[in-house]
Amino acid sequence: MEKKVHLRVSLIMSLFMIGIMSFVVTYMNIGWSDQTIDKWLHSYLIAWLVGFPLLFVFAPIFKKAVVKSLSKRPLHK
Repeated sequence: MEKKVHLRVSLIMSLFMIGIMSFVVTYMNIGWSDQTIDKWLHSYLIAWLVGFPLLFVFAPIFKKAVVKSLSKRPLHK
């Protein structure tokens, strides 16, 4: 079950985050024109093909490192 959850979270998070980020970067680089949507969709596809596998592989590693680092911190009173 955990693997299915991780896959779905990675998929949804990558689609959302990469979509917004690629649009912002495309807009900042070329502004609004007739080509903005086409260029954004092209950059979105490329960024997602790179970003989704990275998120899928590295998110559990980062999560484990963060949980480990937080468990070592002393509690403040």
